[in-house]
Amino acid sequence: MKNIKSFIAQVLGVVTALALFTACENDDLTPEFTLQAASEDVAFQNEFLAEYLLSDETPDNIAERFVWNQVDFGVPTEVSYQLEGSISENFDADGAYQFDSGTLTTLNASVTVKQLLTMAEGLGLDDDPSTTDEQGNPNNSGTVYFKVTAFVGSGEGVDAITAESEVAALTISVVEKTADSGAGFAISSWGIVGSGYNDWGAFADAPFYTTGTDGVYVAYVNLLDGEIKFRENNDWTNNYGDTDVDKTLDAGGDNILVTAGDYKITMNLNDNTYSMEEYSWGVVGSGYNDWGGAGPDAKFFYDYTTDTFKVGVELIDGEIKFRMNNEWVTDFGDSGADGTLDAGGDNIVSAAGYYMITLDFNAGTYTMEAADLYGVVGSGYNDWGATNDFMLTEVNPGIWVGENVELIDGEIKFRVNEAWDVNYGDSGVDGTLDAGGDNIAVTAGTYLITLDFTDEGAPTYSLIAR
Repeated sequence: MKNIKSFIAQVLGVVTALALFTACENDDLTPEFTLQAASEDVAFQNEFLAEYLLSDETPDNIAERFVWNQVDFGVPTEVSYQLEGSISENFDADGAYQFDSGTLTTLNASVTVKQLLTMAEGLGLDDDPSTTDEQGNPNNSGTVYFKVTAFVGSGEGVDAITAESEVAALTISVVEKTADSGAGFAISSWGIVGSGYNDWGAFADAPFYTTGTDGVYVAYVNLLDGEIKFRENNDWTNNYGDTDVDKTLDAGGDNILVTAGDYKITMNLNDNTYSMEEYSWGVVGSGYNDWGGAGPDAKFFYDYTTDTFKVGVELIDGEIKFRMNNEWVTDFGDSGADGTLDAGGDNIVSAAGYYMITLDFNAGTYTMEAADLYGVVGSGYNDWGATNDFMLTEVNPGIWVGENVELIDGEIKFRVNEAWDVNYGDSGVDGTLDAGGDNIAVTAGTYLITLDFTDEGAPTYSLIAR
């Protein structure tokens, strides 16, 4: 009886071994290995942006490159991956509004602006500022979801072993087209990083903007002595330098040496070249800085939403002109007092007050409009008004910027037109602007200051030391 049991056991062992061999052979696995649970969870390795701005002006731009870790299932067969996106957190089937990378053997995959715009369409988002959602909010922002799955073989069937990441929620916003921004452009996915701008990423890269030519981008940036590179999505996955100092963009190339100043930088990805030129426009005259003798010109900032240059400035009775790079090589006046920019033209009469001045080089015109301007005041800047406040410029709707603001140890607040009727501090030291709030403590240094009123219910500010 013992021998019969032993014989049956041997037969069953052989049959089991053959079955296992056949199963492994069908899955292209050798009989020495058995599928195991993943060695570790698959997870996204890249950091996601707080918001992805989408414009049909840049459909081919990479909106995000998803990167994940390698997974081991304990077999010598190559592990495959699949990146999926959905307008539903549960990844319910919804046809054209889903994203599917297909089977991948790489550890990354990119998603373009066009693909996210398709998903935005599925959410019912659009670029029309007149449309709103059911709650009456702008109908241009929503959430999409992405996950990555690792698997061996087809990854299908009841015995399939897979590893799936946590779902990543991305906020997408379609850039709205407004009536006064028909000629406007968009923020591209490319930016400027380096010791010459943001200490290699201490804060957001300086943005490149789209232009009228696909693949050509422009940036208007104030640089420090140092080095820079160009990279995409504030990330090092895609970056360009210049190895031979020949104005050719080299992928991963050498840092580009720069000196302090204001620049216009153009990047052409059609032929992989770039250019840099000293570039700034300013207000000069007896109505502002004694024709340059009392300090630098009031600098204009680029507004990509209207493709114009703007400056918030306090003028006095006198005359002004607009000139390039704080010198008299290129300047504009107005010989007919008709709002037309005339090269080398007559001085423009100014009356004391607060103004927003806009230069439109496309139309060859300018406007000077009385405006409510936010300024920096305090013991940390001008002894609470002993001299003029530092005037900020509304560079885009709701976004106010002050560049190279020299502060000393002390406190500051932000007020309108050098009066206390409207003023903001920060009572919670949380970066939120509070009407009439507490003074903001500052330490000596040179700062980039930004006020953000795009969310009227919770305006914010930032002080970035440079």
